[in-house]
Amino acid sequence: MNTNTSGHSDILVSGGGVIGLACAYYLARAGQTVRIIEQDGMGAGASHGNCGLIFVSDLPPLCAPGAIGHELIRTLRGTSPLYIKPRPDLSLALWLLRFAANCNQRHLNHAIKARDAILRVSGELFSDLFADEDLDCDFEQRGLLMAFTDPATMRGYQKTNRLLEPFGLAATFYDREAIRQLEPALNERVCGGWHHRADSHLRPEMLMTAWTRAARDRGVRIDEGCRLERFDTRNGVVSGARTSTGRFTADQFILATGAWTPAIGRQLGVRIPVQPGKGYSITMDRPAICPAIPCYLVERNTVVTPWQSGYRLGGTMEFSGFNDQLNERRLSNLETSAALYLKTPLGRRVTERWTSLRPMSVDDLPIIDRVPQLSNLFIATGHGMLGLSTATATGRLVSDMILGRHPPFDPGPFSLKRFG
Repeated sequence: MNTNTSGHSDILVSGGGVIGLACAYYLARAGQTVRIIEQDGMGAGASHGNCGLIFVSDLPPLCAPGAIGHELIRTLRGTSPLYIKPRPDLSLALWLLRFAANCNQRHLNHAIKARDAILRVSGELFSDLFADEDLDCDFEQRGLLMAFTDPATMRGYQKTNRLLEPFGLAATFYDREAIRQLEPALNERVCGGWHHRADSHLRPEMLMTAWTRAARDRGVRIDEGCRLERFDTRNGVVSGARTSTGRFTADQFILATGAWTPAIGRQLGVRIPVQPGKGYSITMDRPAICPAIPCYLVERNTVVTPWQSGYRLGGTMEFSGFNDQLNERRLSNLETSAALYLKTPLGRRVTERWTSLRPMSVDDLPIIDRVPQLSNLFIATGHGMLGLSTATATGRLVSDMILGRHPPFDPGPFSLKRFG
């Protein structure tokens, strides 16, 4: 086991979410001394209260053809999970314009191939991880059930499903009667659905606790309550990191601070087109009639995740800047949505009401690259709603980039260079 108690390490990772942890873990396994600095606690942000899906079949990006018009219609109907807080925000306005420009067929084809590459490797690496480490996190592979209450929307999903066929990820269709045999927790309003068998799920906060322990056992030094303030640079190299608890040095640096990454990037003259997309979840006891399979309630964009240790409703996408305030209406919408699909939508005791910020990239692809201006600084952010799903592959890719190894998939689609 490598240990390091000085201010210097081979690798300094800024960010203690699932992406930063994955980078640190794979580098430590490769024999590097690694330190993580985290402004709060490990897994305190989006890595904590998400729905816990390892969603390897989630290939189409959010910026798909027709996405803007579709969400505008749903916004007028009051059924959209999207909310953009009205305020003067030039960076958000420019981000939204660039996002809209990516809603075309060419980008859809490109993004599907890129997302398949990173998700496929990530799924394989998760299997290896669970074989190598004792990670108690309620992991199960039961797939994901796309549930519908509107027959027209359900038929429309055939188009999405056909996009997945070349990758071997197409779902199986279940009609009104068959879907309730597959998942008896669904109520009579559900008219059918599609079952993606390749997907799995776990309890993310349990994963973060167990994986953090495994990383420490492999020698990773972790400094919580340690906020990155800025990097010291000289002659195209990062020489150190100034933090709220002191200055640290390393040979290589990784910036994996999620939605907060662009602020550090601006200090370095690096444009990172990422906006904070706020998500919500409610965690509770398992209801009396609890689903066995995680369910995506399609018309309401809400996810229902059952675990042996609990039950979670999650979803929504709110662009309201950097804040951690709980919006009661958004939380209530999650409960209302579940009631439209499930016989027993809620457990008796709520254990957590949660919100945090996802790092949303302008093209719904992660940003994983070395900073061109700085030879020893790497960025891993912009994972959107695929942070957990792509964590292992991201960690492995960053590790291979730093160590000069052949990457497990083509890193080109995730390069900073794509933004010009």
